[in-house]
Amino acid sequence: MRVPFSVNHFIDRAALVYGDRVAVVDEPAQPAPPLEDVTYARMRRLAHAQAAHLDSLGLEVGDRVAVVSHNSARLLTSFFGVCGSGRVLVPVNFRLALEEVQYIVGHSGARVVYVDPELRDQLADLEAEHVFVLGEDEHLFGDATLEGDPPQPRPWEPDEDATATINYTSGTTARPKGVQITHRNIWTNAVTFAMHIGAGDRDVYLHTLPMFHANGWGMPFAMTGVGARHVVIRKIDGTEILRRVRDEGVSVMCAAPAVVASVLAAAQDWEGEIPGRGRVRIVVAGAPPPTTTVARVETELGWELIQIYGLTETSPLLTVNRTRAEWDDLDPQERAARLVRAGAPALGVELDVSPEGEVLARANQVMEGYWEQPQESAAALEDGWFHTGDGGTLEDGYLTISDRKKDVIITGGENVSSIEVEDVLFAHPAVTEVAVIGVPDERWGETIKALVVLDPDHDEEVTEAELIAWCKGKAAGYKAPTSVEFRDELARTATGKLQKFKLRAQYWQGRDRQVN
Repeated sequence: MRVPFSVNHFIDRAALVYGDRVAVVDEPAQPAPPLEDVTYARMRRLAHAQAAHLDSLGLEVGDRVAVVSHNSARLLTSFFGVCGSGRVLVPVNFRLALEEVQYIVGHSGARVVYVDPELRDQLADLEAEHVFVLGEDEHLFGDATLEGDPPQPRPWEPDEDATATINYTSGTTARPKGVQITHRNIWTNAVTFAMHIGAGDRDVYLHTLPMFHANGWGMPFAMTGVGARHVVIRKIDGTEILRRVRDEGVSVMCAAPAVVASVLAAAQDWEGEIPGRGRVRIVVAGAPPPTTTVARVETELGWELIQIYGLTETSPLLTVNRTRAEWDDLDPQERAARLVRAGAPALGVELDVSPEGEVLARANQVMEGYWEQPQESAAALEDGWFHTGDGGTLEDGYLTISDRKKDVIITGGENVSSIEVEDVLFAHPAVTEVAVIGVPDERWGETIKALVVLDPDHDEEVTEAELIAWCKGKAAGYKAPTSVEFRDELARTATGKLQKFKLRAQYWQGRDRQVN
């Protein structure tokens, strides 16, 4: 027997088993009236009402629907209201400018766009067949009162190979690429992810991760399927995260390293016991967190840090690194040194490293391709492997990401991982942010430059010479920066990733290549 995978499996099970349970606690501080009293039974009714309203607008199976929104219960519901009726959801980064949003809407061919009310003025000139503002719910759920049975949408025969979402990357190319994620991709990612982090119906999940980013790493599906409670947070703040952990009983969240740093900073001024000690699992990806950060999560917060690695193109889960019984007797620093690796392949994932050092992957959660870009799709999926563009090594079953291939610094014939140098600099008590890049050098070809943001509250003055000496004392001399430049801030993407191509650009002006 073969039953096609569908996103509806997650919401249907939740409504059947946990219908009377509160499904989502919406963000109270938002410009739209929060959705209240949303049980899992009501969430499914809301999703059906949304699908029925799309029917009334003439949308067919396969038509695209974009949502440009901060985290909200309405966006969460749309994963089922749109995808679950055979349409394609296009979650858009709410930090993008009008021109960037317009490109995504146009490239994806989205016929309907839902816009966060906070973005109403900014996106007033957005062009699409239908543009609606979230919170004006007659445009989302139609005329249904939602107290009884809403209008039933047209039935959709599930097709696990159909595109469910198109997620636009924030990569280094001039225009983002639309990643086609199928129902099969979503299903295998969500179930595998839930298994590896031990998700269950006693969990409370805090949406610290933007839902637009790789579909919130699949957590809207995984946590719904196990009947966990969703808690929506709209604006990320370390102190507010601690409050939600205390007040809502949060037990799981996903975050970039910058979010972890904000919680650690807030914990310094928190009065009383840190909430969630011994209960919270925080799943981290986006960049390898510094070893000191991993250790501090355990010692200062009492939370468990789980490292994962993946990409939008892989739905995203490829590897998982979670503390294991064999590491129980290690001190926190030794355990942290093991946890900063990307991890071991998740169930069903095959990994390899090409002769050039690029990480390759095969898995059921790897994308169908890039929307309307067949050449880019063929290159990314060449020879039956997904080419990640990341450099790395495999040892004892564990993957370590050395760098984006283009960010590896080759100085005097030696390969230097910028991540390794950044880890050393992060350990300095005065450093709060750092990016290590290669810059041209007549003698060495390339040399190492560190761009550093200092802690304004640090008591002592820190010099360039001191930081270079610090690196030489903790790593091989050739890995130490030859120069340090102090910055007020570093350019990042909306999801917290350093944009090193932008940081490098000024140093390589006038050159045909950005390698030397």
